[in-house]
Amino acid sequence: MLALFGFGSLLALVAFHTFLAGVATRFFRIRLSTSWGSVVYTFVLTPLLLLVSTIVFTGALGVGTGINVGSSTILLALTVGLPLALGIAIDYLYVPSPDEYELPDTR
Repeated sequence: MLALFGFGSLLALVAFHTFLAGVATRFFRIRLSTSWGSVVYTFVLTPLLLLVSTIVFTGALGVGTGINVGSSTILLALTVGLPLALGIAIDYLYVPSPDEYELPDTR
């Protein structure tokens, strides 16, 4: 039963990290005026955000402690690499570009 709870909490953490990566990618695409700036910030700051979140959730709160994933490299790939790839893919493939929005005239 403990392993089932550990797997479920790890799955919830991956889903939360995917959400964070998608929101961070969208934020950088909207706020930065250059295309390369958003890419650099997405690939540098978003993994740091996910890494800090992983340390907090797995260390202090004990999320995913009931299961054995094999090694810390696999755990980091599951909690940082996979959500980063999914979040970026969702933002770039399924959400319209910030340039495609039609904003009302503010006069």
